[in-house]
Amino acid sequence: MQYKDYYKILGVPKNADEKAIKAAYRRLARKYHPDVNKGASERFKEINEAHTVLSDPEKRKRYDTLGPDWERHARPGAGARQPFEGQEVRFEQFGDGGGFSDFFRSIFGDLIGGGRGPGGSREVEFGDLGNLGGGPEWNVSGVGRGSDVEAGIELTLEQAFRGTRQTVALELDEPCKTCGGAGNVNRQPCPQCHGTGWTKGRRNLDVKIPAGVATDSRVRIAGEGARAGRRSGDLYLRVTVKPDPRFERKGDDLYVDLPVEVADAALGAEVSVPTLKGRVSMKIPPGTSSGRVFRLPGYGMPHLKGNGAGDQFVRVQISLPTPLSPRERELFEALRTLKAGTRE
Repeated sequence: MQYKDYYKILGVPKNADEKAIKAAYRRLARKYHPDVNKGASERFKEINEAHTVLSDPEKRKRYDTLGPDWERHARPGAGARQPFEGQEVRFEQFGDGGGFSDFFRSIFGDLIGGGRGPGGSREVEFGDLGNLGGGPEWNVSGVGRGSDVEAGIELTLEQAFRGTRQTVALELDEPCKTCGGAGNVNRQPCPQCHGTGWTKGRRNLDVKIPAGVATDSRVRIAGEGARAGRRSGDLYLRVTVKPDPRFERKGDDLYVDLPVEVADAALGAEVSVPTLKGRVSMKIPPGTSSGRVFRLPGYGMPHLKGNGAGDQFVRVQISLPTPLSPRERELFEALRTLKAGTRE
C-alpha cells in the first residue's frame, strides 16, 4: 500500500491555508469531474479524498502527525503510543469507508466506532464521508454553501449603452435528488448519480444587465450558482461587448468618424452626427481640416458606478465627390488656378 501525499495531489504546499486548499480543490474537481472528463473517476476520487482530509482541521492534524511514518502508527501492536490516544473518532458512513482508499482507511478506518472511548475519551464526528461530489464545500457544522459559477454573455454596444434583460441558459452540477447529494442509497452507490452525488441541472434565468457594462465586466446574480446545503452560490456573468461598426469605445468615451463634404468643411456647416441616443446636429466652423476632432459632452457610455456618462468624440473625414461631374471639375480647376495665383 502506497503513501498518499494529499498536498501533492491538490498541488498545494504543506502550509497552505483553507482558502488555498479550497481554490485548488475546486479547480481540480471541475477539471476531473467524470461528467466532464470521461475516465477520470479514479483521479476525481483521489482529489476528493485529499480534500476531505486537508479541509478538516482535525483530520489534517492527524494526517500531518502520522506523516510518512503512518505505517508504524497505524499497525496494531506496534508498541508505539497512538498519536490520537484518548480520542475516539466516529464516522457517519460505515461499510467500506465510503469508497475511500486503503491508505485512508488504514489511518481512520481502524478507529470506526461509537460511544465514548476508554477513560471517558472525547468523541469527534467527521460527518458523512460518502459524498465524493465536486461542488460544495462543507464546514464542520454541516451547513453547506454551493460553489460560485461563472458564465459568459455577449452584448451589442447598444445593449451595453442602454442596459438590457437577457435569458441565460445554465447547465450546472447540482446535488442528486435521489440520494440528496450523499452519493449512496442504503449504503449502496446511488443508481442515479453513480456515487458522485451530482447530476446535471438546467435553468433558464432572466437577468438584468446594467447600462455601461464593458468587456470583462462581471455581473453578480446572488443565489443562482451551484446549489448545495442551505445556501446556493452566486452566478457571475462575464460580459463581452461585440465591436460596433460605427463607434470605437475607449473606456466610457466613444469615437466616430464623420464624412464631411469638402465644401462644408471649407465654408462651415451644420452636420448630422450619429450617436447612441440618435442623430444630433453639430456645427463645424469654416476651414475645418480632415482629422479635426469635436467633442459632444455626455454622449458616451453611462458610467457603471456613478452618475453621468462619458463623451463622444467626432473625427472629421473630408470626402470628395466621386466621380467628379464636369461642372465640379471645372470649379476645382478654377480653385487650383486661383490658389496658384495667390502663391505667385
